[in-house]
Amino acid sequence: MAKFTFKLEVVLEQRRGVERAKQLAVAELERQRMEVEGLLQAYQRDLSQEKADLREHLTSDRGEVAAHVATRGVDLRAVRMQANAALHVVARAQRAVFRLAGVHQRIDAARLELIEATTRRRAIEVLKERRLEAWRWAQNRAENATLDELAIIRASRQEETA
Repeated sequence: MAKFTFKLEVVLEQRRGVERAKQLAVAELERQRMEVEGLLQAYQRDLSQEKADLREHLTSDRGEVAAHVATRGVDLRAVRMQANAALHVVARAQRAVFRLAGVHQRIDAARLELIEATTRRRAIEVLKERRLEAWRWAQNRAENATLDELAIIRASRQEETA
């Protein structure tokens, strides 16, 4: 029996390869996004801890705000250092937010490229499916023609012998 061969199989494989490469690019960008989001969560935890530490430095033993420096002896140097540490965490978090925004833009662009690559691959697959169907139809037609011819030959032989 005849075998179907698609003449554009090489093109289809190339388009599958391009699509795989685009999928890998999107996956890498998603990994970067998750990494930056993890950094942001860590900065958020750090900032909460810095605020708690600052609050601890500024409150008295009874939990009230230290209104009288003389009663507790608040170490202003430690408070200033704690506030600076919190500001540094905020600055790092802001840089991470900008980085995350850039990653999101690149993800959007990569997803559009992936959609385009998928569409191009799918177009060749649809062409292959159509050509396969046409080939099958032609094979069935040829087979039916052969069967009709055999039936005619058999009928003519039966008439000759009768």
